[in-house]
Amino acid sequence: MRVEPKGLSFETDGEASLLVAAARAGVVLPSSCRNGTCRTCICQVQSGAARHLIDWPGLSLEEKRDGYILPCVAVATSDLVLEAPAAHRRT
Repeated sequence: MRVEPKGLSFETDGEASLLVAAARAGVVLPSSCRNGTCRTCICQVQSGAARHLIDWPGLSLEEKRDGYILPCVAVATSDLVLEAPAAHRRT
């Protein structure tokens, strides 16, 4: 998995949420609620695919169509590139 625009990358097993996988790898994605409602972690899929672990996360139908996901309740289903400008390496 890669997070742009900073080119941060990490491995994910497809079982842990993207937020958890990022944290395990020392990559910080903005987050707050961790249950798909606050939208703090919203980011856009640039390439690849992910699926949400809950039926209807806090996204509008238009946002879903435009490729937005909530990493706190999503897992990768392929190689994935996300646009998350506020992401950074934990120091």
